[in-house]
Amino acid sequence: MRKSDDTVTEGGPEPGHPAWADDVPLESWGGEPWMEDSDWLPEPMLPAEPEPAPVSHPDLPPAQRWIRLREEVDGCRRCRLAETRTNTVFGRGRPQQARWMLIGEGPGAEEDKQGEAFVGQAGKLLDAMLDAAGIDPAADVFIANVLKCRPPNNRNPEPDEVAACEGYLYEQIRLVQPDCILLLGRFAAQSVLHSELQIGRLRNKLHHITLDGRQVPVVVTYHPAYLLRNQRDKLKGWEDLCLALSAMEAQDAARTSG
Repeated sequence: MRKSDDTVTEGGPEPGHPAWADDVPLESWGGEPWMEDSDWLPEPMLPAEPEPAPVSHPDLPPAQRWIRLREEVDGCRRCRLAETRTNTVFGRGRPQQARWMLIGEGPGAEEDKQGEAFVGQAGKLLDAMLDAAGIDPAADVFIANVLKCRPPNNRNPEPDEVAACEGYLYEQIRLVQPDCILLLGRFAAQSVLHSELQIGRLRNKLHHITLDGRQVPVVVTYHPAYLLRNQRDKLKGWEDLCLALSAMEAQDAARTSG
């Protein structure tokens, strides 16, 4: 974590969570010791947390619930981030047909400006990786963030800010009903899985979350902005994507045999 008194030099990154500033040139970044992937022993997964209640009109048809949810996010004043955002960032993709749901951390500067998720260089890398895996990012995927508003200067979010957005995210998961969830980056993984483990201990294994009595497989991987700055870990990112593909294939096989 960068110190709060860090200043922004011309051409350099803003202080705060480094994975968010995906519009910063690669050469302006240094190492990220907080992403160290050291040797570790497997640890038991934490018990599942109670799932947040739906936030938007469960009596309505899914399409109308989605519209209402987006309207609620657009007008949200639940936390202080509403005072500093330019736009809320609801997500991108086709929720009605997406089999995959990808969850990032929070909007960066360009996302806040455009109101669209993953529009920078990290988004381009993510789309390229999905294409290489045979996943159509325009048709098969819905991408969202834990936070719907950008924290000022890309600082780390406060717990009450995460809590304010949690119901929105879980309602998105309910309505998309993905067959697999891919968590992008340490903050997204820790938030969704309610874990304090570092990303090196959360990736390379299959997790599950339960929503409305349905278990959804979850895979943790590095944020694509991190992979842009740490080329040596791209193979690990690809391995995580292959694990998610295997989980999806296992589900398909189970449905076919059933």
